Amino acid sequence: MQLDMKEADLSKEMALVETVLFLESEPKDSASLARIAKLSKETVDDVIELLKQKYRADNCGIQIEQIAGGWMLSPKKETWEAVYEMYGAKNEGKLSKSALETLSIIAYSQPVTRAEIENIRGVNADNMIRLLLERKLIKEVGKKEIPGHPVQFGTTEEFLKYFHLNSISDLPQLDTAEEERFTLAR
Repeated sequence: MQLDMKEADLSKEMALVETVLFLESEPKDSASLARIAKLSKETVDDVIELLKQKYRADNCGIQIEQIAGGWMLSPKKETWEAVYEMYGAKNEGKLSKSALETLSIIAYSQPVTRAEIENIRGVNADNMIRLLLERKLIKEVGKKEIPGHPVQFGTTEEFLKYFHLNSISDLPQLDTAEEERFTLAR
């Protein structure tokens, strides 16, 4: 593909954003990409458009796709169909780093409310909680006796199966610093 003037000017930035997208397992919005790559949001937006053009023009098997408000590298439909049998089912079982972090907070702090999870993680947990509920790795275990009676979450038998645990007590023990982090919200 012939680089035009704008692509030539942004070639290093394109390579950087492309690398970040390759390494991330979750969609990232332009602001997050800008923060990670230490670029302006406007530069990231320009680079995303250039990368979309590049992947459309090149005969390659991937594309940049907007998913859940963020950008992500994903296989093109025609190439995905050819390899789905080998990779599709395997990848459907994996949990992202964010999902694992949320799940570990629930496992070590249960019963725990959404607000407590968000206090520990420092970010909104709605999507991760929804994903973990869909995967039946967590469940609602009651309501906390405070104003508003927020739902409390805990792990399930499916969680134990997923991690090959006999009981929740088989989880690795936390050191003092980790234990304090998981009890911050209480």
